[in-house]
Amino acid sequence: MKVNLVSIGNSKGVRIAASVIKECGFGNELEMRVENGVVMLAPARGVREGWSAAFEKMAAAGDDAPLIPDTVENGFGSQGWTW
Repeated sequence: MKVNLVSIGNSKGVRIAASVIKECGFGNELEMRVENGVVMLAPARGVREGWSAAFEKMAAAGDDAPLIPDTVENGFGSQGWTW
């Protein structure tokens, strides 16, 4: 399908047919990127979409150990404080 660029203020845009919007599952917000000179549009994902599945996969592989321990000795509690 060929489309024309239309003026939108100082920018240009394209009109996307309703059938294409429905088929692609587009909402009000899209993700846009350019790969090798090609503009790619995709439905916007949630900020942490897919994290649960990724964490489950890490746990199953035994790769979910904390990078920083829960407690860190820093010496601040070993000296008296004066206010």
